[in-house]
Amino acid sequence: MPHRTELYEDLPSGCWPIVYSPDYNITFMGLEKLHPFDAGKWGKVINFLKEEKLIADDLIVQAREATDEDLLVVHTRRYLNKLKWSFVVATITEIPPVAFLPNFVVQRKVLKPLRTQTGGTIMAGKLAVDRGWAINVGAIKRRVELEWGTEDAEYLQKVHTHVEGALNEFKPDIVVYNAGTDILDGDPLGGLAISPQGIVKRDEVVFRAARSRRIPILMVTSGGYQKRTARIIADSILNLHSLGLLDKERAACGVGSSSMDQMIRDSAKDFSNLALQ
Repeated sequence: MPHRTELYEDLPSGCWPIVYSPDYNITFMGLEKLHPFDAGKWGKVINFLKEEKLIADDLIVQAREATDEDLLVVHTRRYLNKLKWSFVVATITEIPPVAFLPNFVVQRKVLKPLRTQTGGTIMAGKLAVDRGWAINVGAIKRRVELEWGTEDAEYLQKVHTHVEGALNEFKPDIVVYNAGTDILDGDPLGGLAISPQGIVKRDEVVFRAARSRRIPILMVTSGGYQKRTARIIADSILNLHSLGLLDKERAACGVGSSSMDQMIRDSAKDFSNLALQ
């Protein structure tokens, strides 16, 4: 049966399909600084885009927090109950002091931002289906499977080859694009050596491939463990806009409810990582 959720709704066409909530940002007595991940980078991305006059508060789609019912699409009740133990969350987030906090504080200051980002991805998925593209300025997940120290030329060639090859072979209902910045040169965990310009170009390659084929694309900003990643993400979005790959017009494309149900399942899975990796 289709999953009933309050995470998405029809919105005025004047809104940009860019999803965000101030609740994405994790701040609590400086504990977020104990992890290399910049837990406030999403707000910085939005501020950069506002400074460049691309967006304003009344044009941003506000994300909603995923409920237990949403998360139970892919998780067991037993798993969600484990998150009521602060030491479990401390282990997952790799911030040991969290283990000593009352769980109601952990729920509000750590897990609520992650549940809201999950809800934002699901909302952005509906917008991508409706309008051809969407960006969730949030969502965290990391996966890098290239040789240590790979640089721009080799990386971009592989991105272009594999994206074009995959989309020539198969036309999906939607592309869910995990646009992480942990590939940036100097990232303590990514292990690659991609320049800021390389990241901007990568996003351009993926967006151009999807939009030229009229395949809806959902982009999530994902991992990245340096303070400068917020500026790079904002620059990439501005570049996509300058190239005409982002627009407010409703696209003549759509997918069935089964594809939306699958998107809800895929997005909720990210919550299992709580993914401050």
